Order: sequence, then structure tokens, then C-alpha cells
Amino acid sequence: MALLFAELISPERRMYAGEVRSVVLPSVEGDMTVLPGHAPLVTALHAGVIFATDATGAGRRAFISGGFAEVRPTQVTILAERVRRIEELTRKQIDEEILLLQMERDSSSNPELRAERDVSVARLESFKASLSL
Repeated sequence: MALLFAELISPERRMYAGEVRSVVLPSVEGDMTVLPGHAPLVTALHAGVIFATDATGAGRRAFISGGFAEVRPTQVTILAERVRRIEELTRKQIDEEILLLQMERDSSSNPELRAERDVSVARLESFKASLSL
């Protein structure tokens, strides 16, 4: 079975580096599944959950506050603004992320950035509602 090398990196830490079968990204163009052999691209990411299936078939999840992903046929590199393991995430942290996104939106006159932040806020509100935190 073909695999991808995946890296999840933030300024604070390298969260993950290893082989995976697939990665689901919260891309600004819509949720995107990356498989081995994917066409090269760079995409901006919304705040949300990265989901990867590792080489053994186990699922791995992490929360990111936004960032960028570079996809190549054999590798995906995710550069996140902030990253947390799902197990570390609290309701307060999600609320703080929502507040930061709202402040970024409100301080910008760029309509594209404002729309992206609105989508990220809506995604986080939905994510928070789905959790039993």
C-alpha cells in the first residue's frame, strides 16, 4: 500500500511526522482528503480538525487554528498557526480561538479575510457543539 509522509508543525512544536494512508484537511476550498499520488498544491486552512489514518490504520486527530498545507504526491506538510491534540482541547480553548478569529475578522477591511474568518468561526461553533466538553 502506498503511503504519504505527513508533518504537522506549529511555531511551538512538531506535533507529528510519519507515514500515513490519508489526511483530511479543513481547506478554505472545502474539506479535502489527501491520498498518495495527489496532485501538488498549496492551500490555506480554516480552524478545525486534521484527521489522518496512520500506516497501521489507526486514526489520529489534532485541532489547528488555521494555517497552510503543501501537498505533493508523496508528502503533505501542514503548517499550523496553533495546534493541540484533541485530548488536550477544552471548551475554554475553543472559545478563545473563536474570540481570536472574531477579533481578526472585525479588525480587517479585507472582505475575503472577513469571509474566511466567518467560516472558521461557524466551523468551530459547530465543532464545539458536537463535543461533550
